Amino acid sequence: MSARLSPARWSVAKQTFVLQVGVALLVVAVGLVAAYAQARRAQTQEATSRAMSVARTVAATPDVVDALTAGTESPEVQAFAEDVRRDTHTDFVVVMTTEGVRLSHPDPAQVGQRFIGHIEAAVRGGEVVEDYTGTLGPSRRVVVPVRTEQGIVVGLVSVGIVRTALSQAVRAQLPSLLVAGAAAALLSGLGTALVSRRIRRQTLGMGERQLREMYEYYDAVLHAVTEGLLLVDQGGRLQLANDEAVRLLGLPDDVAGTPLADLGLSPALTAALSDGERREDELHVTEARVLVLGTAPAMWEGRRLGTVATLRDRTDLEHLTGELDSARGVTEALRSQAHESANRIHTIVSLIELGHVDRALAFATDELAVTQQLTDTVVAADAEPALAALLVGKSAQASEQGIDLRIAPGAHWPTDAVPVRDVVTIVGNLIDNAFDAVATAGPGSERRVDVDARLDTDGRTLVLEVADSGPGLPEATVESVVERGFTTKGEGRAGRRGIGLALVAQTIDRLGGSLDVTGPPGARFVVTLPVDGSGGQ
Repeated sequence: MSARLSPARWSVAKQTFVLQVGVALLVVAVGLVAAYAQARRAQTQEATSRAMSVARTVAATPDVVDALTAGTESPEVQAFAEDVRRDTHTDFVVVMTTEGVRLSHPDPAQVGQRFIGHIEAAVRGGEVVEDYTGTLGPSRRVVVPVRTEQGIVVGLVSVGIVRTALSQAVRAQLPSLLVAGAAAALLSGLGTALVSRRIRRQTLGMGERQLREMYEYYDAVLHAVTEGLLLVDQGGRLQLANDEAVRLLGLPDDVAGTPLADLGLSPALTAALSDGERREDELHVTEARVLVLGTAPAMWEGRRLGTVATLRDRTDLEHLTGELDSARGVTEALRSQAHESANRIHTIVSLIELGHVDRALAFATDELAVTQQLTDTVVAADAEPALAALLVGKSAQASEQGIDLRIAPGAHWPTDAVPVRDVVTIVGNLIDNAFDAVATAGPGSERRVDVDARLDTDGRTLVLEVADSGPGLPEATVESVVERGFTTKGEGRAGRRGIGLALVAQTIDRLGGSLDVTGPPGARFVVTLPVDGSGGQ
């Protein structure tokens, strides 16, 4: 048998059709056999009942009782028995003595002969029902006693119907049984065809081996792929989420069929997954991660099934990118300062060459005092080396941009109070946000950023404040500044605009702290953290 003809290669619909047709034919065949047997049994029971009724009636007839009591042959008994046989459509009505000598028979030659069959029970007053082969062939017969008024058995009556008559009666019903069976088979075939058609449509004409292999391969791919994969149907219900998507979004294991609104995702991410629009590399911040989202329509034969989405974890990369941006800003500031320092050195050298040594010395001393004062202020205000380095760089960057960066007197950040990466994320992003806010100030406007860090009065809470003299935040946006995508500026480098404050809020929440935002005038961000960082450890 070729592989194409092998039942294992048939489609599920074809296999189902063949199996259902086989089952239907088997059921119809068994039903016909059972119906035929039931018809034979019913005919036999009906013949037995009819024969018993006739026999009892004949046995109770006075003329028959009198003839048997007299013990002599009577032509009237033979005539009476034959009339009864013809009227009741039985095959024989035999009246006999207790010794079994016939007084009547359909064949007159058999009158006076002994009855062929069992009569002992009837002689003792009982009734006999049996299948027996007599002079007329195999028959269903009954034998009943004939009693006098005193209850004495004086004779017997046997009534019977030959088996050939019963078979003919059953065969007469056979056409109707066959028609009923054919109708049942036809209806079953039509139902099977409809079921097979539906299964073919639902299984796309594939066989069980193809379906099993497809499920096994697709399931293996979904579990092995390193990106999060989601499938959302047209009704906004999540129909599929692989292992990585469950991990990235913190979903329960069984989420198939759950509406997106019930998954506890951020409103922005829920909207992005449900609006059906195409997206590429869009950043979203959850409570614990920064995710890169991509969405596209899921299509099948021109019909839209929903939206397929991919998720990539960019949490660590985003932190590193923020640190790189801070380092790049410091580098650019240092480069500018190096260029400015070269100009000042040329100025000093030129003053000396022109004989203005005193003015050259005063110029150099003033510049050194300004630089030293800035360094001393930053170092004295901070005990965390990473934060001190960050503030020195930001001070240089502020100087280049014409921003007055002020460190509050007595500012203090304890060493190891917060992991170094989190220090850079929180302070760096807040200062960068403040720089961007004051950078748009017009000529003659104040461009100032204030930074303060201190322990609260209980000595267990660290407070960080970053305030700017910028235009402040619109009242409608104060509550949404920490949501992903909030920005008052145009799209930044690598699509990172609107992600900094969300990272700050995410980090603060992980450390067990809080963030308060006020303004205008200006904008003030107040961060409170446990001094031991236990909230995030």
